[in-house]
Amino acid sequence: MLGPVILAASRSDRMRRLISAAPVTRQVVDRFIPGETVDDIVPIVEGLTAQGLELTMDVVGEDITTPEQAAAARDAYLALIDRLRPLDLGERVEMSVKLSMFGQSLPDGHERALANVRPVVEAAAAIGTTVTLDAEDHTTLDSMFAIHEELRKDFPQTGCVIQAYLFRTEADARRLAANGSRVRLVKGAYKEPAEVAYQQKPEIDKAYVRILRTLMDGTGYPMVGSHDPRLISIAQELARRAGRKPDEYEFQMLYGIRGDEHLRLAAEGHRMRVYTAYGTDWYGYFMRRLAEKPANLRFFARSLLTKG
Repeated sequence: MLGPVILAASRSDRMRRLISAAPVTRQVVDRFIPGETVDDIVPIVEGLTAQGLELTMDVVGEDITTPEQAAAARDAYLALIDRLRPLDLGERVEMSVKLSMFGQSLPDGHERALANVRPVVEAAAAIGTTVTLDAEDHTTLDSMFAIHEELRKDFPQTGCVIQAYLFRTEADARRLAANGSRVRLVKGAYKEPAEVAYQQKPEIDKAYVRILRTLMDGTGYPMVGSHDPRLISIAQELARRAGRKPDEYEFQMLYGIRGDEHLRLAAEGHRMRVYTAYGTDWYGYFMRRLAEKPANLRFFARSLLTKG
């Protein structure tokens, strides 16, 4: 019941100020966001990859309001890629980008976002890796999918994210599975109206399984974004039925959540990619992590009570 309330708070400037100012907040944020700079994050990359894990890197930030901010977001990713180059990790470390960071909501948003993200995709390809376009709220998706299609003309490994709670996603999955795309399936973490999205967990879970079956049976590369043990088991069974080898799909989980499971899946021979965010504009990302799972909220509340 608290999920929609927390998601609404993620858009509130007043709540941003209150939570950001709480002395204990930084300690809790560190669970999900292990650094603010490239210098902070490179040791994290080296440590996780040394354990047999793969990563997708997110420079946190969204709701860009000026062209200068959008250009700065592009440059932040280019700086990250430049620091990754000498590590020679290739596709073991990819990038995840939100097109809102690249100016998607500006008056010329679609064209600007495409122009800003293309150099990032080019730079990623130059070090042997790729980029996945994160999904945001439903009003942005037509633009995201169009940019994804355009980028794949030159960089076919460019991935995208689809969200199981949206009614439109089953059709999107059929299209993407048929054209061989890299697709990360998640449940969805934005506050969406009942007109466009399932609102109850059982409905979302059923949709997730239907969509995942479509992806596994298709010609693309499914990326299973879930911490749910039941859905992870179902994904393994669907992959087996589809005749997929362990390197023909992967699991993805968030940094700071179920770390032991990350290592268990990797030890069993699965590709296990950790979604690792860093940066200073962490508020929106952090609040969605709280909304996704009651345990995350309990963790935050307990920390406030015991350390605040």
